[in-house]
Amino acid sequence: MTDRVGVALVLVSAAGFGTLGIFGKLAAAAGLSIPTVLLFRFLLATALVWGLLAARGRLDLLSGRNLLVGLGLGAFGYAVMSGLYFWGLSFMTAGLVGILLYTYPVFVVVLAAFALDERVTRRTAAALTLALSGVALVTGADPAGADPRGVAVVVAGAVVYATYITVSRVALDAVPADRLTAHVLPAAAAAYFVYGSATGALAVPATAYEWSIVVAIAVVATALPIFTFFAGLARIGASRASVVSTTEPVVTLLLGAAVLSEPVTLATVVGGALVLGGVLVVQVE
Repeated sequence: MTDRVGVALVLVSAAGFGTLGIFGKLAAAAGLSIPTVLLFRFLLATALVWGLLAARGRLDLLSGRNLLVGLGLGAFGYAVMSGLYFWGLSFMTAGLVGILLYTYPVFVVVLAAFALDERVTRRTAAALTLALSGVALVTGADPAGADPRGVAVVVAGAVVYATYITVSRVALDAVPADRLTAHVLPAAAAAYFVYGSATGALAVPATAYEWSIVVAIAVVATALPIFTFFAGLARIGASRASVVSTTEPVVTLLLGAAVLSEPVTLATVVGGALVLGGVLVVQVE
């Protein structure tokens, strides 16, 4: 029963994260700037995460080096990755962006090999080959839909995200993931407040519709999947949770077709399957 509940929780998390690209497209169509969307995303998500952790008696602030590293991961890691993800949405469909971003687990393994001296196995090489083949197929078969600028931006976001995960694993190995998240989110919000203020791109959502998009991004696509992933992780472990979470880009692809009428080509499906295949190869024991 515990396993079923854990799997269900991680599936809910994947579905929640999978909506981010859809809401991002709707936000852009409504005229909301990327700094505005991400500032309010991280501010509202911080309030929700802090509130739940406080209710559980787990809102303990980090200190010293761990605090600096946690804030740095938020301001220069998660914030940058999120910005590249939303920027990529301006070039390509949400489904394609979701597939390309999900190459990050393979990059984590590659970075660990170089930065942590972890051995590069045949499994690692096969995973990297599958994932990159999927990217090549998607971009080569549909060069109009897979804008080269968007591909470069989103793959860069995947590399940044992989770096963020690798650094956090090394620097804050003894810090629980929920406490790390409680520091990453406000740091990311601060980064977009500074950037948005400096560029004049910040604005307060003006209509109920704009607020509904921002709140949905903060709650449905950020706070809810964070909570459910941690809950599922505690029940089924990191390896199984990682495998189950590969449903995330599938959710984005299907929602993009259903909500935004985005095209789903054979190349997209096969390329996406290769990317997910690479992720599964590198994560399944």
